[in-house]
Amino acid sequence: MKYRITRHDGANDKVTSQDFDNYDDAYDVLEEIYGDMCCSDADYEDRPYYEIIEVKN
Repeated sequence: MKYRITRHDGANDKVTSQDFDNYDDAYDVLEEIYGDMCCSDADYEDRPYYEIIEVKN
């Protein structure tokens, strides 16, 4: 089973072009993107919204 990160706006970028062997690896990439943001002062409008999906072979 593979995992992929998608964007809610349907666009592709360097994050969405990767496939991951497990969920944790994909999560680590998203943590690098969002890890520096605090929920109370986050301005998510500047960053795309990503989601991890399971890719069936």
